[in-house]
Amino acid sequence: MDKIRFFDTKRVNKKYEAVFKRKFSDFLNNGQYVLGEAVKNFENEFARYTGTGYAVGTGNGLDALRLIFEAYKIKGNLKTGDEVLVPANTYVASFLGISLAGLVPVPVDIHPDTMNINPDLAQEVIGPKTKAVMPVHLYGQTADMTGIWNLADKYNLLVIEDAAQAHGAYYGEKKAGNLGDAAAFSFYPTKNLGALGDGGMITTNDPELAEIISEFRNYGQEKKYISKYKGINSRLDEIQALFLREKLIFLDEINRKRKANAQFYFSHIKNPKVDLPVIDLNADSVFHQFVILINGDRSRFRDYLLKNGIETLIHYPVPPHKQPAYKELEDNFLPAAEYVSRRIVSIPIHEELSKEELRFIAEKINLFE
Repeated sequence: MDKIRFFDTKRVNKKYEAVFKRKFSDFLNNGQYVLGEAVKNFENEFARYTGTGYAVGTGNGLDALRLIFEAYKIKGNLKTGDEVLVPANTYVASFLGISLAGLVPVPVDIHPDTMNINPDLAQEVIGPKTKAVMPVHLYGQTADMTGIWNLADKYNLLVIEDAAQAHGAYYGEKKAGNLGDAAAFSFYPTKNLGALGDGGMITTNDPELAEIISEFRNYGQEKKYISKYKGINSRLDEIQALFLREKLIFLDEINRKRKANAQFYFSHIKNPKVDLPVIDLNADSVFHQFVILINGDRSRFRDYLLKNGIETLIHYPVPPHKQPAYKELEDNFLPAAEYVSRRIVSIPIHEELSKEELRFIAEKINLFE
């Protein structure tokens, strides 16, 4: 068995190679390199896919988060210093998107089983400055949105989805991106819908918000050379939009394959030292990651798999509130998030894994002592 990489961008994108080359040739001949027809078309297609009224492409997922908050400040829903509830178990970008907009992240502990935000615990940290809650659909599983909606209704909070890992995931009958007031997506190459570089998207049903974001991402310009706002430059690249349009066609198939891989693991991994993921009955996961929890020495487990040619990663080893960048939050004690961060390991789950590879991974995990 050859080495099984955690994620292989060349392997995952191989089947698109011919069409990508044609699209790149068209791109060169077109000469329309910034905010052209490809971006507009992809925005329209992604809005339809998520079931939302509007989608606005951005340079990356972090900027997508920040732009949502900047736009709500312009609308008057938020102001500098307002607080945003955010799960303690997430990538640091979730916190940074809040901070970069002049707002304050307030970490909330998680459900230890699903590892997503626990809305019941959120009530304990709500104060007069709390104006929004940002559920993160971590690892591809939608958060407890019923709990989030109840919380938002009770305290009049904006609901901003961090859907960077949940392209195509459902909660009930609605898709991620259409479960709150606005949502941010990332198209980083390892995502289920990944670009060949960076990229992001914002979805919303609010036309005013979409218009403000469209202008803010482009130097705040309402028309060329006339800046209405002190904006930034964060535009989805035309070439990435061309590639993403092609891959969006296959997103449901990609997600189906990842779900099938996950089901294989659920059926075949049986080791008392390994706890498998828990999926909320009301939610859906597209398995951006397959995250297991190790009962014992995590480093020894990872070393064992690596010696057998299986790469693993940790998503994420240090919660944001315990990182140097957020020293002001280090006194927060969030036991569930801190506990799982010491146990989690992500194993390969991408859609191009063969049955032979899946079987090999499961067998090696079962043999771990």
